[in-house]
Amino acid sequence: MPSLRRLFSGAARSCPLLCALLCTLIPAQSDAGTYPDKPIRVIVPFPPAGGTDLIAREVVREVAQAKGWNFVVENRPGAGGNLGIDAVARAAPDGYTIGLGQTSNLAINPVLYRKMPYDSIKDLAPIGLMAGSPLALVVSADSPYRTLADLVAGAKAQTLAFASPGNGTVAHLASEMLQKMAGVKFMHIPYKGSTQAVVDLVGGRVQLYMSSVPTLIGHIKDGKFRALAVTSTHRVADLPDVPTVAEAGYPGYEALTWFGFVAPAGTPPDIVDALNAEMNKALKQPRLIKVLQEQGADVMGGTPAQFGAFIKSEIQRWTPVIKDAGVHID
Repeated sequence: MPSLRRLFSGAARSCPLLCALLCTLIPAQSDAGTYPDKPIRVIVPFPPAGGTDLIAREVVREVAQAKGWNFVVENRPGAGGNLGIDAVARAAPDGYTIGLGQTSNLAINPVLYRKMPYDSIKDLAPIGLMAGSPLALVVSADSPYRTLADLVAGAKAQTLAFASPGNGTVAHLASEMLQKMAGVKFMHIPYKGSTQAVVDLVGGRVQLYMSSVPTLIGHIKDGKFRALAVTSTHRVADLPDVPTVAEAGYPGYEALTWFGFVAPAGTPPDIVDALNAEMNKALKQPRLIKVLQEQGADVMGGTPAQFGAFIKSEIQRWTPVIKDAGVHID
């Protein structure tokens, strides 16, 4: 499977995202006239102040400052992001409703859920990939496992309890991919978010935890956790001594939480192209690059066609992982 860095051009590295203000703006010329002539609704399928929300607001803010277009962000959380993306799919395809999808609701949930309200290929028009954030595999500071090789050897000798932010999350499935490649099996303990998982890792109730770099980097830097590997194809700038899973002995391994804008299927191509062009310009701005890098996210970018091909490739990546693990949500 090709890596994201080969599929998409764009700036790179990591970052925590600053919560920006709600409204912002954008223009473009449509064959039917001047676009936009009213605010563009941006549906975020997760609650305010989370990573998806912050990326949406930061990109919108940058485009608004450059072009004067008017965005209004609307948070529509639920069902792993499915509710919000379904609202995008059902909206009028006129360019005035877009949404920021991500790995779960565009590539994983279509396989994970027995019933989906939308088809992420047929019912949505890709606008562009914005950013990707790697995960980190960590153990407590007093763990006997100092490298990924140590951990794999330990997992072959005894059953280790693995914590994830939830069943069917990118972190859960990324661990399933690693287990298959390494020939080991962890005991999966799904948590509702990171707070209790962090407590239990420190307390020794679980032996390893995988979550996003932004979630874990503070605990790593203050010495509470030891990072054994990151899941991107390159090292994270703020964790230069932490190898990638591929470097640690598993070539070809890659797992990211990525974020990209989509519109309803049937949105005029000239409007999609205009949105894509302005968003790609935004991704080149030093302020936005810095904000993303501080959060642990890589700036991506690329064309609508590239993003569409990427979504298909990610569905192909995660389908066998989900099926081999026997994971599903009714």
